[in-house]
Amino acid sequence: MTTPYKLRRLVAPLGAAVLGGSLLAAGIQQAHAADTLLSQGRPALASSLENGESPAAAAVDGRAETRWGSQWSDPQWLRVDLGGTASVTQVVLQWETAYAKAFQIQTSPDGNAWTGIYSTTTGTGGTQVLTVAGTGRYVRMYGTQRGTGYGYSLFEFKVYGSLVSTPPSAGDGYVYANPPVTGVVPSTAVPPVTNPPTTHHEFQANCSVSRSNLPDDPIVFPNLPGASHSHTFMGNTTTNAATTLASLQAGQTSCITPGDRTGYWMPTLLNGDTPVQPVGRQVIYYKSGVIDYRSVRPSPPGLRYVVGSPSATLAEFRDAPGAVEGWECGDSVRNWDFPASCVVGSQLNIRYQAPSCWDGIHLDTPDHKSHMAYPVVGVCPASHPVAVPMIEFKMAFPVSGTMADVRLASGRGYSFHYDFYNAWDAPTLAALVTHCINGGLQCDPRGFDQYKPDRGAALNENYELP
Repeated sequence: MTTPYKLRRLVAPLGAAVLGGSLLAAGIQQAHAADTLLSQGRPALASSLENGESPAAAAVDGRAETRWGSQWSDPQWLRVDLGGTASVTQVVLQWETAYAKAFQIQTSPDGNAWTGIYSTTTGTGGTQVLTVAGTGRYVRMYGTQRGTGYGYSLFEFKVYGSLVSTPPSAGDGYVYANPPVTGVVPSTAVPPVTNPPTTHHEFQANCSVSRSNLPDDPIVFPNLPGASHSHTFMGNTTTNAATTLASLQAGQTSCITPGDRTGYWMPTLLNGDTPVQPVGRQVIYYKSGVIDYRSVRPSPPGLRYVVGSPSATLAEFRDAPGAVEGWECGDSVRNWDFPASCVVGSQLNIRYQAPSCWDGIHLDTPDHKSHMAYPVVGVCPASHPVAVPMIEFKMAFPVSGTMADVRLASGRGYSFHYDFYNAWDAPTLAALVTHCINGGLQCDPRGFDQYKPDRGAALNENYELP
């Protein structure tokens, strides 16, 4: 984050109070008298993020000290899913110094077709209380002209009104955890210093390719075989368009740990028209994404999500909070598209981290993202309070020399993404999380830390519970 942005974060709350304090007080009083705050804690998405400290969820978490910030370009948008069709009567925007001069408030029944219910080209920032009239399940701020040279930045995006339909059921793309995890407060604690020092809190899953060149995606296109671009699958050997949690649990695995029947998949890499598959077992890390690694708990069976996007731009891929190093080979690192060439005999590698904060309610949502969030400065946001392991793909493809014909089935290098469908044997996963992540160790797939051999292993020599 640049210095000007840090300065703006310090002065913006004062500016907001001066510009709109009296109006905000009156507006919120009226809203609470007749309407309900519908947006707080609801799933939110944005067109872009400034960095990992400014997620979309931060604008609907009810906390004035957190914010959503966009990239420094036009247009940009922030949307919230109200969970059901609502009659929207008021929208409150609490801007940081980076505000929208021209923007619209829009509603949508499905997140695709949008109807404008407010528009201005003379916005002044601060706190804006807008009286509106519209109906929809999704509400978004669509900014077309920034008021500064920076991006768009909102401390809070509040939508008031009343639900006119019941929340969606699982058939609408929402899959509910049974039971849900409630009453969790994100931990802000800092673990005590240890001797020897605790430097890692992770374990590995080592999995090879289980199915290749299959145009299926059971998360995005369930029960629609052939509807997707080609994917390379790892882990579970049965994954296809009809995959369910039950089918994964009944399947076999290409992972070294028999209890890991999870489905992992990513777009197929091609050199010209020839598929290139990773050779041997690849590394999938399970890490703590939060400072208090002791608060991480196992992912629930059936949790699924998509990391990244096949439609991402280079800037979106580069600036995504989950992009660790991008593409690399030899001494060429941090490439956000494929490098022009790689030393002959080297491999093309990529590392990419997943969000690790879960809302505790949904195993999946219609966009396959909203139930998950990245930590904000090492702490899960209030909207997604449950810390689960942060998955990190570390893939190596045997391709070198010129990269001119190298592409993904989904497009350019910055369209890289992957899917996760958790089907671990629950006791095995719990043992690894407790021993390695909560215990502050750097574990191999057995749950053994070679630098701290006295701590023992979580699994036996067959990678099973003792």
